Amino acid sequence: MASKAPLPTGPDSHEIGKLAVWTVTSAKPGNGVELLRDDRDDTYWQSDGMQPHLINIHFQKKVRLTELGLLLDFKLDESYTPNKVAVRAGATFHDLKEIKCVDLEEPAGWTLVPLQPPNHTGDLKACFVQLAILSNHQNGRDTHVRQIKIYGPRQDTTKLAGKRLGYSSLDFQQHAVVR
Repeated sequence: MASKAPLPTGPDSHEIGKLAVWTVTSAKPGNGVELLRDDRDDTYWQSDGMQPHLINIHFQKKVRLTELGLLLDFKLDESYTPNKVAVRAGATFHDLKEIKCVDLEEPAGWTLVPLQPPNHTGDLKACFVQLAILSNHQNGRDTHVRQIKIYGPRQDTTKLAGKRLGYSSLDFQQHAVVR
């Protein structure tokens, strides 16, 4: 079974999926969108219909994004495992632009997709992110995705006040932020 271990992301990013509304184009009864976010590797969302299968991630306001993590397992899911996925982003459903297109070869465990706009060095900024599953292994029709995590940059709370605080000892740093 796929690893339950956390994704190998850097200390400068954190999971922000809880800030979004998640929808899918279709789901088999009992295998709905809620299973994409339940933090279990023994459950999965299963599509029900024609490809491409779409997973929509809608944030209330524009957010900075760094990475998208997918938990997939070819050994368990075989022809239900995505083979080619595209990540699109924009302000709404109507202005999406393709950010990445990724080919997956029999994935087992977490697959990390960097979300950097083409010809750009900064973070992706978007209100709406769409994961399109374009094809499956062995020409499968429906798909299984076990988990999805979406990451944004971790903000240094000492910079939010507009200036960096000069505390260097651990005793002072623990009181540098008001809760």
